Amino acid sequence: MSHAIQTADLDWQLVDGIDVPVSKQFGDVYFSKDNGLLETRHVFLNGNDLSTRLTNLKPFEYFCVGETGFGTGLNILALWQLWQQVRPDNPSHLHAISVEKFPLSKADLIRALNAWPELKPLADQLISQYPMPIAGCHRLSFPEERFSLDLWLGDAHDIFPVIEKTAAVNAWFLDGFAPSCNPDMWEENVLNHIVRLSETGTTFASFSVAGVLKRGLKNHGISISRPRGFGHKREMLKAIWNPAEESNPSPDQESAQKKTESALEINARPRQIAVIGAGIAGLSTAWAFAQRGHQVTIYDRSAPLSGGSGNPLALLNPKLCPVEQSAEHLMTLSWQHALNHYQKFKAFRPIQVNQLALKNPEQLLGLADAYPEGILAAQTVEDQEMQTAFPSLKLLAAGAVSPHQLRDEILQHPHIQYQQAQISHLETTIQPELFVDQQSLGKFDHVIVCTARETQQFFADYPPLKPIRGQVSWVNNQTQPLSQNTAYSYGGYCMQLNAEQLILGASFYPGRDDTEVLAEDHMHNYELIHGVFPEYAKSLPSLETWQGRASLRAQSQDYFPLLGKMKAEEEVYSFAGLGSKGFLFAPLCSEILAAQILGEVCLIPSHVVKKLSVTRFQKKVKMKKPYLKPQI
Repeated sequence: MSHAIQTADLDWQLVDGIDVPVSKQFGDVYFSKDNGLLETRHVFLNGNDLSTRLTNLKPFEYFCVGETGFGTGLNILALWQLWQQVRPDNPSHLHAISVEKFPLSKADLIRALNAWPELKPLADQLISQYPMPIAGCHRLSFPEERFSLDLWLGDAHDIFPVIEKTAAVNAWFLDGFAPSCNPDMWEENVLNHIVRLSETGTTFASFSVAGVLKRGLKNHGISISRPRGFGHKREMLKAIWNPAEESNPSPDQESAQKKTESALEINARPRQIAVIGAGIAGLSTAWAFAQRGHQVTIYDRSAPLSGGSGNPLALLNPKLCPVEQSAEHLMTLSWQHALNHYQKFKAFRPIQVNQLALKNPEQLLGLADAYPEGILAAQTVEDQEMQTAFPSLKLLAAGAVSPHQLRDEILQHPHIQYQQAQISHLETTIQPELFVDQQSLGKFDHVIVCTARETQQFFADYPPLKPIRGQVSWVNNQTQPLSQNTAYSYGGYCMQLNAEQLILGASFYPGRDDTEVLAEDHMHNYELIHGVFPEYAKSLPSLETWQGRASLRAQSQDYFPLLGKMKAEEEVYSFAGLGSKGFLFAPLCSEILAAQILGEVCLIPSHVVKKLSVTRFQKKVKMKKPYLKPQI
């Protein structure tokens, strides 16, 4: 699906004191020279009757708007402004999805949006989370506004087919350059998937009344009208997908209608959610639901971060894929999402990571030229700050998280409660119910089990998770501290834990489940750093002074996390198998779970979702053909 992203190549025209961007790739303007903002309101906002529809949303109702060309973001900002003006005083949720093949650079985006001073407060928030130009889905979240945006970078022909329909799009902005300038955007393949992601009641609006668009919508049974266009344009397109007329609805249709009404009733209230396990999986999950206004109770048998997530520091250090695979590579997607997510916490510290090229240096260092500028840099041996025999790839966009500070920030959320309790079992009748021995802790709308290797006690036939022992070490190095802004990765890793101490590790022993701090593991961590920085390693104090922490990671058979339901009819979910990448994977996986549980649009391709499914290891039972005796 993915290709390296090329940013937009622009010319600029000065019209009435406003800089109007013009695409060199398509030879068309990004917004009307008459007044782009007024045109957006006329065509897309009024054309989809959004003022009325957004005003009438029920509490906790989810409304999704889709767009075929992000451009300068003008349509999305106008939508967001309208949302601020008309939304009711309830926690309903507005979500937008938009696709862009040639995103503007951040500098060009700022210049373009300077044309609209009234949108500046919103534009500044958008720009602060504007993503790196890497293919794939980038989620921009503004929970205080109850607004979010999925910006998919790439070709619409590749993107729309892989968006999973976990929720329907309620309104479409069919935007993009004119069909005469950009015919690919308006092809039948794109339109078919736009309709697939819609449902009866979905509306469509466009400045274009081109025949290819009208015919495509009519072929799907969508009703079209052509009201007055904006400014000098005689017409625009307005359409709605009306339900088929049924004089006598069938019992199945009536049943489906009742289910829809029941779902709307459930969705119009805060959910009661139980999370079992207070590691990074449980904490991230709780945060995702609490930010949406739902009530979360976390249960843990000991204390938050008492397991594998409780080390003094977590390093966001992904192994990036070739840039052509970025849109479907879980670690690359998780890294981008995690950086945006953790930056909102005081527990986060932006750093750079020197990934030493211990083998295949050409392959690793070659990524620096393939990725967009400002993300990676190749460093020779001579460029290294510490004496070493190895070149490195410097990851310029990375970070470190202080787990215990993050824990404290999450548990302060008003919608999150924590209780120490060892859940013995759960029962799933109408609603899942938690028990400590025979004592009920109550019933919940949803239960999410985030207990690493102990997850299997709550599910029959749960996929096996292998234990991996790991020990980190820390030692006083205040005589020769490293830069606070740099970490080193070399099979192990090292960086400053604080002003006085170096943290390094980690040992890796599959199949072991002991957690005692061992001198031999300190030696292992010493040998790792000595293998790449021998002179620096010699300056460290003796191993007798080293401190450490040992814990267990839980790893799935294929190294992917385990997400979702074991049984379709039960509201009990699994989130486990993060291995040594818990802090990297957890924020993205939590958003995927929220999409599945709450019925929101998912932010990763459908085939990647399948790779994470907790049921992916279940053998498919083939139906045996009936044995027929030959007739005599």
